[in-house]
Amino acid sequence: MKWKKFLFYAGFFVVVIIVFLFFTFQGNNNWKTKLPILSTVQNFSFITQDGKTFTNQDISGKVCVVNYFFTTCHGICPRMNNNMKKIYEQFKDNPDFRILSHTCMPEVDSASQLKHYADSMGVNTKTWVFLTGRKDSLYNAARDSYLLDDNKNPVQNIKDQFIHTQFFALVDKDGNVRGEIFDGLKEADLDKLKEDITILLKEKQGGRSNFANNIFGNSM
Repeated sequence: MKWKKFLFYAGFFVVVIIVFLFFTFQGNNNWKTKLPILSTVQNFSFITQDGKTFTNQDISGKVCVVNYFFTTCHGICPRMNNNMKKIYEQFKDNPDFRILSHTCMPEVDSASQLKHYADSMGVNTKTWVFLTGRKDSLYNAARDSYLLDDNKNPVQNIKDQFIHTQFFALVDKDGNVRGEIFDGLKEADLDKLKEDITILLKEKQGGRSNFANNIFGNSM
């Protein structure tokens, strides 16, 4: 009799736990494997190819791929942005997807210059946004937010600094850089980037944890 009572209460306890977990994790992604957070995008304000102000609020709720280039580059930039266009073509119809291409030569790449470049790429600039602005702000974002350049650059004078990188960063809907930093010239990295974009597009904004102190969430 005692044994049957024990089995009853044990079974009841297991059912309660299952129901609790079901309602706790229903409708969120906390049970799934998470892509690690590498950094968080800091507040920014840049200018688009259309001459409009573009801030971090404009990418809230969007999954973004980020890179740096300059329009007069004849080295890695054309190859890099041609590869980026493959990413664009695959995800361009998803309203939660964006590409942010920042110039690393704002003294050359005005809004109108970026507009001409965007037109030559034949892309929708609501999805693929080209950005210019203050050089120090652009470079700080590359280093501190996106981890696309060494933030310990020894050159002190911003006028003498120059970023020339083929790397892409991936930002989730909450403004976190996720997964890894991708080499935009390597097919294997591009394939992994596509996989990770797909994962992040399925995540809900604010969905990394619904618990205080991220007790049940995936840690960095």
